[in-house]
Amino acid sequence: MNSIRIGAIGTGGFGLFALQQFLQVEGAELVAMAGSHREAALAVARRFGLVENMEVETLIKLDQVDLVYIATPPFLHFAQVRAALEAGKHVICEKPLALSLAQADELLQLARTRNLLCVANLMQRYNPLFEAVHQLIDSNVIGECLHGWFDNAAGDEGLSADHWFWDRAKSGGIFIEHGVHFFDLFEGWLGKGQVLSSQRSLRPGSGLEEQVQCVVRYGNGALINFYHGLTQPARLERQEFRLLFERGELTLEEWVPTRLRLRAVVDEEQSRRLMQIFPGARLDVLEAYSGAKRLARGRHKDFDTYQKIDLHGGLDVEKMRRYCELLRALFADQVAWIADRSHQRLITEENGRNSLAMACAATELAETGK
Repeated sequence: MNSIRIGAIGTGGFGLFALQQFLQVEGAELVAMAGSHREAALAVARRFGLVENMEVETLIKLDQVDLVYIATPPFLHFAQVRAALEAGKHVICEKPLALSLAQADELLQLARTRNLLCVANLMQRYNPLFEAVHQLIDSNVIGECLHGWFDNAAGDEGLSADHWFWDRAKSGGIFIEHGVHFFDLFEGWLGKGQVLSSQRSLRPGSGLEEQVQCVVRYGNGALINFYHGLTQPARLERQEFRLLFERGELTLEEWVPTRLRLRAVVDEEQSRRLMQIFPGARLDVLEAYSGAKRLARGRHKDFDTYQKIDLHGGLDVEKMRRYCELLRALFADQVAWIADRSHQRLITEENGRNSLAMACAATELAETGK
């Protein structure tokens, strides 16, 4: 068993949600909490049987704290992560790791010097669908990935006009506060990318940044469009990933992807391979081809087809259950590294840094209107 004693900073709703998952990992123990002295913070302390909700500076210096979990607004991350590292504590911080690349680099250098953990909570790569899509792309089973979209029509009902989220000095803006999850996910699938163009829209009357979009080119040439808009009633929220391949298209639903749909034309071997990549999926055959009709053509290339399929998966997966699983998996992975530095983690310090670099580049381009 790897024992890890946690001190938590930030007692909002998400901090409580994540802590309840982290503490289910064997060996994890919450020993201290710090935050404002609001009634909500005191209620969280009672939830975990703590008698005191202490000041941040006090918590960071406690000898009995091994790891500091930080779930405060983004503008507080840099100072709090640095203070925790300087006190010799491991750190898991909610995204983004910091508000600028220079800040992130300073934190990572400090963590390396002291051989400490310093990761952002980018848990998307622990989703089984992340690995399945990675296999789909790497195997080339339905051809090259040519183009993609991430369409995030998010709700803003929970964000009052004076919420820190709308203050770019506190949140960094939508790409930095919101977009890093998806830059990290696509980098895992397609490798390093470059932001080519970026735009934003301000809300009439208030001037709040409410919609952003950018185009990123990845190493294989694929162009991906990222859109985030915080404009919808919560009940109309919708997130969708779409990846276009030479011989098919994949759609994933929810911001923590759960359901998938894959439409493609494939031969017999490709059909078998897809069912290996997406075990348990439902495969509907829409058309079968024989004789001369097996020959298809695209991008000036011939290919053999056996059938046109419509594959569905994840129909019985609940997003919140999957979300809980990802948080537990991320925490267990990081604790394993603390116990054994030879452990290979799925998410490292570089994920927090690289996703922030993409977000900063998109933000800068959006401000110039390119």
